[in-house]
Amino acid sequence: MEENLDKNNEVNKEISDNTTKSNSEEIKEPKSEKVINMDTNNGDSATKVVIKNEINTPEKPITKTKKELPVEKKPFQEFINMHLIPSFTEEINQRGLEINNINLTKTNRPIAGDKCWVINCEIKDTCNFWLSFEKDDISSLKSISLSKPNQQPSIIESFLIDEKRITLKLIISRVLQRLNGQKLIGVN
Repeated sequence: MEENLDKNNEVNKEISDNTTKSNSEEIKEPKSEKVINMDTNNGDSATKVVIKNEINTPEKPITKTKKELPVEKKPFQEFINMHLIPSFTEEINQRGLEINNINLTKTNRPIAGDKCWVINCEIKDTCNFWLSFEKDDISSLKSISLSKPNQQPSIIESFLIDEKRITLKLIISRVLQRLNGQKLIGVN
């Protein structure tokens, strides 16, 4: 009986020693699996105590993937020419209309005559509009002017003045909203 108690004490001491080791010792020690056989009741039955340590797994190097900049954070001309103009053209085409001409130039703003970035768009047999940016930044002050084909604009309106976060979808939807409000691209 005392033999069994001594063996149990050894096992308990070994388990206790394993749990109180510092992390640095655990890292240095090879991790494996131990099996201890104990005979109880004079060999009538055998009990296995299994002590499992974590299996070494090689650490994968953590690589941080660079998040691609949102299109709105890209340089102004890239945003306009590579994202805004193609997306707007696609929206107009989906509505069954055709764009004759659309471009970005640094020129005089219609009516006001000050120098700024202007997107000039001519929608075939429908209308013309000029979306102006005061600076080469989509968050700068913006204005829009509209006219029917072969006419000059007569009104300049502020555009997206209350919006804090300017997005591609927001610009497109508000231009379409202005065109639709004037019944230039459909019935509202």
